Amino acid sequence: MDLDRDDRIILNDLAFYGYHGVMLEESKVGCRFRLDVECGLDTAKAGRSDDVDDTISYAFIFETVEKAFSEHRFKLLEALAQHIVDRLFAAYPTINWVKIRVAKPEAPIPVVKGEFAVQIVRQRG
Repeated sequence: MDLDRDDRIILNDLAFYGYHGVMLEESKVGCRFRLDVECGLDTAKAGRSDDVDDTISYAFIFETVEKAFSEHRFKLLEALAQHIVDRLFAAYPTINWVKIRVAKPEAPIPVVKGEFAVQIVRQRG
């Protein structure tokens, strides 16, 4: 895995509303989340054929991420990110690695500007 050179499909700055968090009020009120997702896979065949069947539609990746984000409530961003990665690996055998960043710009911490986030990188295997 070479994150600087490998082919990838990228979905950046996805926005979701969810109920993840340690604090009890987060499960009731919820907040916004931002996700960046990179899926490493060989795109050479699709690049030559111009056929969506030779790749993974980013719309399908989005649907998988969206469903994984909302199907369970997690206390930790790390657990949410891992769950999304697990769903992507299960759905798309041609994905070799996933890099995901989950940010919580409105975490219940008194900060004027900024966000709190985790990033994980997982390789199939």
